[in-house]
Amino acid sequence: MKEVYNFSAGPAVLPKAVLEQAQSELVNYQNSGMSVMELSHRSSLFETIIQSAETSLRELMNIPDNYRVLFLQGGASLQFTMVPLNLAAGKKACYISTGSWSKKAISEAKKISGVEVEVLASSEDKKFTYIPKIDREDVPQDAAYVHITTNNTIEGTTYYELPDTGNVPLVADMSSNILSVNYNVADFGLIYAGAQKNIGPAGLTVVIVREDLIGKVDVLSSMLDYSVFAKNGSIYNTPPTFAIYIAKLVFDWVKELGGVSKMEKTNREKASILYDEIANSHLFSSPVEASARSINNIPFVTGDKELDAKFNQEALAQGFENLKGHRSVGGMRASLYNAFPKAGVEALVAFMKKFEAENGGSK
Repeated sequence: MKEVYNFSAGPAVLPKAVLEQAQSELVNYQNSGMSVMELSHRSSLFETIIQSAETSLRELMNIPDNYRVLFLQGGASLQFTMVPLNLAAGKKACYISTGSWSKKAISEAKKISGVEVEVLASSEDKKFTYIPKIDREDVPQDAAYVHITTNNTIEGTTYYELPDTGNVPLVADMSSNILSVNYNVADFGLIYAGAQKNIGPAGLTVVIVREDLIGKVDVLSSMLDYSVFAKNGSIYNTPPTFAIYIAKLVFDWVKELGGVSKMEKTNREKASILYDEIANSHLFSSPVEASARSINNIPFVTGDKELDAKFNQEALAQGFENLKGHRSVGGMRASLYNAFPKAGVEALVAFMKKFEAENGGSK
Protein backbone atom coordinates (compact mmCIF):
# COMPACT_ATOMS: atom_id res chain seq x y z
CA MET A 1 0.00 0.00 0.00
CA LYS A 2 1.23 3.48 -0.86
CA GLU A 3 2.33 5.36 2.26
CA VAL A 4 1.58 9.09 2.33
CA TYR A 5 1.25 11.93 4.79
CA ASN A 6 -2.18 13.51 4.36
CA PHE A 7 -2.18 17.21 5.26
CA SER A 8 -5.78 17.70 4.07
CA ALA A 9 -7.85 20.33 5.85
CA GLY A 10 -10.89 18.07 5.53
CA PRO A 11 -11.95 15.41 4.99
CA ALA A 12 -8.86 14.72 7.02
CA VAL A 13 -6.67 11.90 8.21
CA LEU A 14 -8.31 9.47 10.64
CA PRO A 15 -6.53 7.41 13.30
CA LYS A 16 -5.16 4.23 11.77
CA ALA A 17 -6.30 2.22 14.78
CA VAL A 18 -9.86 3.45 14.25
CA LEU A 19 -9.83 2.55 10.57
CA GLU A 20 -8.47 -0.91 11.35
CA GLN A 21 -11.17 -1.53 13.95
CA ALA A 22 -13.87 -0.35 11.57
CA GLN A 23 -12.41 -2.62 8.90
CA SER A 24 -12.53 -5.62 11.23
CA GLU A 25 -16.16 -4.93 12.11
CA LEU A 26 -17.32 -3.79 8.69
CA VAL A 27 -19.01 -6.99 7.53
CA ASN A 28 -20.11 -8.42 10.86
CA TYR A 29 -20.66 -5.92 13.67
CA GLN A 30 -20.82 -7.46 17.16
CA ASN A 31 -21.54 -10.86 15.63
CA SER A 32 -24.85 -9.53 14.32
CA GLY A 33 -24.27 -10.78 10.79
CA MET A 34 -24.74 -7.17 9.63
CA SER A 35 -22.53 -4.20 8.93
CA VAL A 36 -23.04 -1.03 10.95
CA MET A 37 -24.19 0.50 7.67
CA GLU A 38 -26.98 -2.08 7.59
CA LEU A 39 -28.20 -1.69 11.17
CA SER A 40 -31.58 -0.14 11.77
CA HIS A 41 -31.18 3.22 13.46
CA ARG A 42 -33.94 2.06 15.84
CA SER A 43 -32.14 -1.15 16.76
CA SER A 44 -30.66 -1.79 20.19
CA LEU A 45 -27.24 -2.21 18.59
CA PHE A 46 -27.28 1.26 17.08
CA GLU A 47 -28.86 2.81 20.18
CA THR A 48 -25.86 1.53 22.12
CA ILE A 49 -23.50 3.08 19.54
CA ILE A 50 -25.06 6.54 19.62
CA GLN A 51 -25.48 6.57 23.38
CA SER A 52 -21.88 5.48 23.87
CA ALA A 53 -20.73 8.17 21.46
CA GLU A 54 -22.54 10.84 23.46
CA THR A 55 -21.26 9.51 26.79
CA SER A 56 -17.66 9.53 25.56
CA LEU A 57 -17.94 13.03 24.09
CA ARG A 58 -19.47 14.33 27.33
CA GLU A 59 -16.57 12.85 29.26
CA LEU A 60 -13.93 14.20 26.88
CA MET A 61 -15.28 17.75 26.84
CA ASN A 62 -16.70 17.78 30.38
CA ILE A 63 -20.09 18.77 29.00
CA PRO A 64 -22.47 19.96 31.77
CA ASP A 65 -25.77 18.16 32.31
CA ASN A 66 -27.80 21.15 31.12
CA TYR A 67 -26.34 20.89 27.61
CA ARG A 68 -27.77 18.65 24.90
CA VAL A 69 -25.54 16.78 22.46
CA LEU A 70 -27.01 16.41 18.98
CA PHE A 71 -25.72 14.33 16.07
CA LEU A 72 -26.98 16.02 12.90
CA GLN A 73 -26.41 16.16 9.15
CA GLY A 74 -25.81 18.99 6.71
CA GLY A 75 -22.30 19.96 7.74
CA ALA A 76 -21.27 23.05 9.65
CA SER A 77 -22.62 25.09 6.72
CA LEU A 78 -26.21 24.17 7.60
CA GLN A 79 -25.55 25.48 11.11
CA PHE A 80 -25.00 28.91 9.59
CA THR A 81 -28.78 28.85 9.09
CA MET A 82 -29.92 26.69 12.02
CA VAL A 83 -28.23 28.83 14.67
CA PRO A 84 -30.05 32.10 13.84
CA LEU A 85 -33.30 30.25 13.06
CA ASN A 86 -33.36 28.66 16.50
CA LEU A 87 -31.76 31.35 18.63
CA ALA A 88 -32.27 34.76 17.06
CA ALA A 89 -35.90 35.15 16.00
CA GLY A 90 -36.78 38.83 16.40
CA LYS A 91 -33.38 39.56 17.91
CA LYS A 92 -29.96 40.81 16.92
CA ALA A 93 -27.33 38.23 16.00
CA CYS A 94 -23.74 39.41 16.45
CA TYR A 95 -20.69 38.07 14.64
CA ILE A 96 -16.93 38.48 14.74
CA SER A 97 -15.58 38.03 11.23
CA THR A 98 -12.24 36.22 11.15
CA GLY A 99 -12.21 34.38 7.85
CA SER A 100 -14.01 32.75 4.97
CA TRP A 101 -16.29 30.59 7.11
CA SER A 102 -17.28 33.52 9.34
CA LYS A 103 -18.22 35.48 6.25
CA LYS A 104 -20.40 32.64 5.02
CA ALA A 105 -22.09 32.35 8.42
CA ILE A 106 -22.84 36.07 8.34
CA SER A 107 -24.16 35.87 4.80
CA GLU A 108 -26.55 33.04 5.66
CA ALA A 109 -27.83 34.76 8.81
CA LYS A 110 -28.66 37.87 6.80
CA LYS A 111 -31.03 35.83 4.65
CA ILE A 112 -33.34 35.06 7.57
CA SER A 113 -36.33 37.31 8.00
CA GLY A 114 -36.65 38.89 11.42
CA VAL A 115 -32.97 38.55 12.33
CA GLU A 116 -30.82 41.65 12.52
CA VAL A 117 -27.14 40.89 11.93
CA GLU A 118 -24.36 43.03 13.35
CA VAL A 119 -20.65 42.47 12.73
CA LEU A 120 -18.90 43.56 15.90
CA ALA A 121 -15.36 43.29 14.54
CA SER A 122 -13.47 41.99 11.54
CA SER A 123 -9.88 41.17 10.60
CA GLU A 124 -10.56 41.39 6.87
CA ASP A 125 -8.60 44.65 6.71
CA LYS A 126 -5.39 42.58 7.01
CA LYS A 127 -6.60 39.56 5.01
CA PHE A 128 -7.76 37.74 8.16
CA THR A 129 -4.23 37.31 9.49
CA TYR A 130 -5.14 38.20 13.09
CA ILE A 131 -7.94 37.83 15.64
CA PRO A 132 -9.74 41.14 16.35
CA LYS A 133 -10.43 42.07 19.96
CA ILE A 134 -13.73 43.24 21.40
CA ASP A 135 -14.66 44.50 24.84
CA ARG A 136 -17.82 43.68 26.75
CA GLU A 137 -19.16 47.16 26.09
CA ASP A 138 -18.98 46.44 22.35
CA VAL A 139 -21.60 43.71 22.74
CA PRO A 140 -25.30 44.70 22.78
CA GLN A 141 -26.54 42.92 25.90
CA ASP A 142 -29.95 42.29 24.33
CA ALA A 143 -28.40 40.33 21.46
CA ALA A 144 -29.31 36.68 20.95
CA TYR A 145 -25.68 35.60 20.71
CA VAL A 146 -22.16 36.44 19.59
CA HIS A 147 -20.78 34.04 16.97
CA ILE A 148 -17.09 33.22 16.53
CA THR A 149 -15.09 30.69 14.55
CA THR A 150 -12.60 29.31 17.06
CA ASN A 151 -10.15 28.16 14.39
CA ASN A 152 -9.97 29.48 10.85
CA THR A 153 -9.06 26.53 8.65
CA ILE A 154 -8.18 28.53 5.56
CA GLU A 155 -6.40 31.51 7.09
CA GLY A 156 -4.64 29.69 9.94
CA THR A 157 -5.74 31.80 12.91
CA THR A 158 -7.30 30.70 16.17
CA TYR A 159 -8.85 31.96 19.41
CA TYR A 160 -6.70 31.34 22.46
CA GLU A 161 -8.61 33.87 24.56
CA LEU A 162 -12.38 34.00 24.21
CA PRO A 163 -14.15 37.36 23.93
CA ASP A 164 -16.01 38.69 26.96
CA THR A 165 -19.63 38.84 25.84
CA GLY A 166 -21.20 39.55 29.21
CA ASN A 167 -24.57 37.84 29.53
CA VAL A 168 -24.86 37.20 25.81
CA PRO A 169 -24.34 33.52 24.85
CA LEU A 170 -21.22 32.77 22.86
CA VAL A 171 -21.77 30.56 19.80
CA ALA A 172 -18.79 28.84 18.21
CA ASP A 173 -18.05 27.10 14.96
CA MET A 174 -15.45 24.70 16.37
CA SER A 175 -15.19 22.50 13.29
CA SER A 176 -11.42 22.47 12.92
CA ASN A 177 -10.18 22.44 16.51
CA ILE A 178 -12.80 20.58 18.53
CA LEU A 179 -11.12 17.88 20.67
CA SER A 180 -7.70 19.32 19.86
CA VAL A 181 -7.84 22.46 22.02
CA ASN A 182 -9.27 22.23 25.51
CA TYR A 183 -12.11 24.75 25.76
CA ASN A 184 -14.58 25.01 28.65
CA VAL A 185 -17.99 24.11 27.24
CA ALA A 186 -19.72 26.16 29.95
CA ASP A 187 -18.20 29.29 28.37
CA PHE A 188 -20.42 28.75 25.33
CA GLY A 189 -24.14 28.74 24.69
CA LEU A 190 -23.73 26.59 21.61
CA ILE A 191 -20.88 24.78 19.88
CA TYR A 192 -21.10 23.16 16.47
CA ALA A 193 -18.57 21.23 14.44
CA GLY A 194 -18.44 19.41 11.15
CA ALA A 195 -16.95 16.00 11.88
CA GLN A 196 -14.53 15.69 8.98
CA LYS A 197 -11.46 17.15 10.70
CA ASN A 198 -11.04 15.82 14.24
CA ILE A 199 -14.11 13.63 14.77
CA GLY A 200 -14.79 11.35 11.83
CA PRO A 201 -15.92 11.18 8.21
CA ALA A 202 -17.85 13.88 6.40
CA GLY A 203 -21.62 13.66 6.81
CA LEU A 204 -21.91 14.18 10.55
CA THR A 205 -22.23 17.44 12.48
CA VAL A 206 -22.03 17.64 16.26
CA VAL A 207 -24.01 20.34 18.10
CA ILE A 208 -23.62 20.99 21.83
CA VAL A 209 -26.29 23.42 23.02
CA ARG A 210 -27.48 24.75 26.37
CA GLU A 211 -31.02 23.56 27.01
CA ASP A 212 -32.48 26.96 27.87
CA LEU A 213 -31.59 28.33 24.43
CA ILE A 214 -33.76 25.97 22.40
CA GLY A 215 -37.45 25.24 21.99
CA LYS A 216 -38.54 28.85 22.40
CA VAL A 217 -39.59 29.63 18.82
CA ASP A 218 -41.44 27.97 15.98
CA VAL A 219 -38.77 26.96 13.49
CA LEU A 220 -39.44 26.80 9.76
CA SER A 221 -39.02 23.03 9.60
CA SER A 222 -38.76 20.21 12.12
CA MET A 223 -35.56 19.19 10.35
CA LEU A 224 -34.06 22.57 11.30
CA ASP A 225 -35.31 22.58 14.90
CA TYR A 226 -32.79 21.73 17.62
CA SER A 227 -35.53 20.96 20.12
CA VAL A 228 -37.02 18.28 17.84
CA PHE A 229 -33.70 16.45 17.63
CA ALA A 230 -33.11 16.92 21.36
CA LYS A 231 -36.47 15.32 22.18
CA ASN A 232 -35.76 12.43 19.84
CA GLY A 233 -32.20 11.68 20.92
CA SER A 234 -30.86 12.77 17.50
CA ILE A 235 -33.00 10.10 15.84
CA TYR A 236 -35.91 12.18 14.51
CA ASN A 237 -35.07 10.82 11.08
CA THR A 238 -32.39 8.37 9.96
CA PRO A 239 -29.08 9.78 11.22
CA PRO A 240 -25.67 9.23 9.54
CA THR A 241 -25.23 5.91 11.33
CA PHE A 242 -21.81 4.91 10.02
CA ALA A 243 -20.34 8.39 10.64
CA ILE A 244 -21.64 8.29 14.23
CA TYR A 245 -20.08 4.85 14.68
CA ILE A 246 -16.68 6.13 13.47
CA ALA A 247 -17.04 9.18 15.72
CA LYS A 248 -17.59 6.88 18.68
CA LEU A 249 -14.40 5.00 17.82
CA VAL A 250 -12.50 8.29 17.54
CA PHE A 251 -13.84 9.49 20.90
CA ASP A 252 -12.68 6.25 22.48
CA TRP A 253 -9.28 6.63 20.80
CA VAL A 254 -8.85 10.16 22.20
CA LYS A 255 -9.79 8.88 25.67
CA GLU A 256 -7.21 6.10 25.43
CA LEU A 257 -4.51 8.63 24.53
CA GLY A 258 -5.26 10.75 27.61
CA GLY A 259 -8.09 13.06 26.60
CA VAL A 260 -8.31 16.55 25.07
CA SER A 261 -5.62 18.13 27.27
CA LYS A 262 -3.17 15.47 26.15
CA MET A 263 -4.19 15.97 22.52
CA GLU A 264 -3.62 19.72 22.82
CA LYS A 265 -0.16 19.15 24.29
CA THR A 266 0.72 16.77 21.47
CA ASN A 267 -0.69 19.13 18.84
CA ARG A 268 1.32 22.04 20.21
CA GLU A 269 4.46 19.93 20.03
CA LYS A 270 3.74 18.99 16.41
CA ALA A 271 2.97 22.58 15.44
CA SER A 272 6.09 23.94 17.14
CA ILE A 273 8.29 21.71 14.98
CA LEU A 274 6.89 23.32 11.83
CA TYR A 275 6.69 26.87 13.23
CA ASP A 276 10.32 26.66 14.39
CA GLU A 277 11.41 25.65 10.92
CA ILE A 278 9.46 28.53 9.38
CA ALA A 279 10.98 30.97 11.87
CA ASN A 280 14.52 29.76 11.13
CA SER A 281 14.05 29.58 7.40
CA HIS A 282 15.32 32.19 4.93
CA LEU A 283 12.81 31.01 2.34
CA PHE A 284 9.55 30.22 4.09
CA SER A 285 7.44 32.57 6.19
CA SER A 286 4.09 32.64 7.97
CA PRO A 287 1.52 35.23 6.87
CA VAL A 288 -0.24 35.03 10.27
CA GLU A 289 0.25 37.28 13.30
CA ALA A 290 2.28 35.29 15.83
CA SER A 291 -0.23 35.56 18.69
CA ALA A 292 -3.04 34.10 16.58
CA ARG A 293 -1.27 31.22 14.83
CA SER A 294 -3.26 28.01 14.72
CA ILE A 295 -1.81 24.71 15.89
CA ASN A 296 -4.22 22.88 13.58
CA ASN A 297 -3.90 24.64 10.23
CA ILE A 298 -0.54 26.20 9.41
CA PRO A 299 -0.21 28.24 6.19
CA PHE A 300 3.23 29.23 4.92
CA VAL A 301 4.62 30.81 1.76
CA THR A 302 7.87 31.50 -0.05
CA GLY A 303 6.73 34.90 -1.31
CA ASP A 304 7.01 33.71 -4.90
CA LYS A 305 3.94 32.06 -6.47
CA GLU A 306 6.01 30.10 -8.97
CA LEU A 307 8.26 28.79 -6.20
CA ASP A 308 5.19 27.88 -4.13
CA ALA A 309 3.87 25.90 -7.08
CA LYS A 310 7.22 24.13 -7.49
CA PHE A 311 7.27 23.26 -3.80
CA ASN A 312 3.76 21.84 -3.93
CA GLN A 313 4.54 19.79 -7.03
CA GLU A 314 7.72 18.32 -5.55
CA ALA A 315 6.09 17.72 -2.16
CA LEU A 316 3.29 15.76 -3.83
CA ALA A 317 5.83 13.60 -5.62
CA GLN A 318 7.39 12.82 -2.23
CA GLY A 319 4.09 11.61 -0.77
CA PHE A 320 3.00 14.81 0.99
CA GLU A 321 -0.67 14.97 0.04
CA ASN A 322 -2.90 18.06 0.13
CA LEU A 323 -0.24 20.61 1.12
CA LYS A 324 -1.38 23.15 -1.44
CA GLY A 325 -2.95 26.17 0.24
CA HIS A 326 -6.61 27.02 -0.21
CA ARG A 327 -7.31 28.54 -3.61
CA SER A 328 -8.31 31.84 -1.97
CA VAL A 329 -4.93 32.38 -0.28
CA GLY A 330 -2.43 30.24 -2.18
CA GLY A 331 0.92 29.06 -0.84
CA MET A 332 1.00 25.97 1.35
CA ARG A 333 -1.04 24.77 4.32
CA ALA A 334 -0.27 21.92 6.68
CA SER A 335 -3.30 20.69 8.61
CA LEU A 336 -2.10 18.92 11.75
CA TYR A 337 -5.22 17.45 13.32
CA ASN A 338 -5.28 14.96 16.18
CA ALA A 339 -4.70 11.92 13.99
CA PHE A 340 -1.82 13.43 12.03
CA PRO A 341 1.46 11.81 13.13
CA LYS A 342 4.47 13.69 14.48
CA ALA A 343 6.63 11.75 12.04
CA GLY A 344 4.77 13.47 9.19
CA VAL A 345 5.71 16.92 10.49
CA GLU A 346 9.32 15.88 10.90
CA ALA A 347 9.38 14.51 7.36
CA LEU A 348 7.88 17.75 6.00
CA VAL A 349 10.49 19.84 7.81
CA ALA A 350 13.29 17.68 6.38
CA PHE A 351 11.83 18.20 2.91
CA MET A 352 11.56 21.97 3.48
CA LYS A 353 15.24 22.13 4.45
CA LYS A 354 16.22 20.23 1.32
CA PHE A 355 14.01 22.40 -0.89
CA GLU A 356 15.45 25.58 0.60
CA ALA A 357 19.01 24.37 0.12
CA GLU A 358 18.26 23.70 -3.54
CA ASN A 359 16.25 26.85 -4.22
CA GLY A 360 17.77 29.45 -1.89
CA GLY A 361 15.86 32.61 -1.12
CA SER A 362 15.73 35.14 1.69
CA LYS A 363 13.02 36.68 3.78
